[in-house]
Amino acid sequence: MSYENILLKKEDKLSIITINRPESLNALNAKTIQEISTALDELNADTSCRVIILTGSGEKSFVAGADIKEFSEFGQEKAEELARNGQNTLFNKIENMSKPVIAAVNGFALGGGLELAMACHIRYASENARLGLPEVTLGLIPGYGGTQRLPKLVGKGIANEMIFSAKMIPAQKAKEIGLVNEVYPIEELLTKTKELANTIAYNSPMAISKAINAVNLSDTEKGFETEITYFGELFEMEDKKEGVTAFLEKRKPNF
Repeated sequence: MSYENILLKKEDKLSIITINRPESLNALNAKTIQEISTALDELNADTSCRVIILTGSGEKSFVAGADIKEFSEFGQEKAEELARNGQNTLFNKIENMSKPVIAAVNGFALGGGLELAMACHIRYASENARLGLPEVTLGLIPGYGGTQRLPKLVGKGIANEMIFSAKMIPAQKAKEIGLVNEVYPIEELLTKTKELANTIAYNSPMAISKAINAVNLSDTEKGFETEITYFGELFEMEDKKEGVTAFLEKRKPNF
């Protein structure tokens, strides 16, 4: 499938989705959200793809936010529809993908851009990255899951500070508070992200899929019981048989 606002590149067991709207610092509009969602569906169905990397074009911006011009005249009903559709179409989909999605945050990740990164399972950032949720400066709050995911990543107090103040924080600060996993020079970011993706790609895809679901339930009453259930289910699957056999035979597993 051809896309207008994103680039899709497949490399062996990993795939890279690049948001490609450099003229607007890769701002999210409805079409871009739909294209990313469609690409994710394509990759989820592609058995050769084990890990997905999500990044932005250029070296200035991952995603500088939502395209404000698109919703500036909305009323309550249309605004709620915008947030609900965005969450269901893309942000929740990323979080619940059966394959890991890694954000390579190359520059600004503001508003919807930071919310997009937070929906991913892992975040690497470039040294020039700046992250924040500036919605209150517009008289709004985050609408794509920011008020829910940020406290889980950094704690309620720091989340409140970031949301209430609307301040941008540098990449190194984001790492210190647990918002991103690692920080690299911009020219190394994608290479380092690919290295992690390739490490993940050679592990059991079935186990990773179950782990994603279990981790997503880690702050709910179902978390522990789900872990037990998945642990048991995996004993009946081929990946476990191959993994254990390979270990006993002192060789690398072939998943």
